Amino acid sequence: MFHTPLPAGEGLRLREWTEADAPALSALFDEPEMDRWTPLPAPFDEAAARTYVTRAHERRAAGRALQLAITTDGHTPMGEVLLFVAAGDGSEAELAYGIGALHRRQGLASRAVRLLLPYAFHDARVRRAVLRIEPDNTASAAVARRTGFRLTDEPPVVRESGSRSVSLQTWELRRGD
Repeated sequence: MFHTPLPAGEGLRLREWTEADAPALSALFDEPEMDRWTPLPAPFDEAAARTYVTRAHERRAAGRALQLAITTDGHTPMGEVLLFVAAGDGSEAELAYGIGALHRRQGLASRAVRLLLPYAFHDARVRRAVLRIEPDNTASAAVARRTGFRLTDEPPVVRESGSRSVSLQTWELRRGD
């Protein structure tokens, strides 16, 4: 479903996670904002990071997801952008992102989402890309607006995140928008 080479542009180079990234991945994701807004386990130590990388490779091999490190140099991870087919009929892809605390407010998430949209619409051949965002997550809502997504009036999607249940609003971008 996903072609190579991986996307590059807008000052970014997206790449797959490697086992060697476990320390950097742990440093990026083991912090309060990641715990607050993502379903990642906390604490997110190096063992959790290694498991995460293994699962990311399994999902990619199965054609279910693409989980990529966001870099500016092709090496140093600054965050992650994800794309996975969300609808059972393959018509919808969900994107998500997380940026490490030291790298926020640089437009990394917006640029990474824009780089992955061609994968969603052309390679995965979906008709609609969605972002699922908690209403209070103003930073993620700003990313959605900057990348052309519009908030829908769909009922909230409820997901379990660790020990809590979260209610997520759906933002969409349709092919051809």
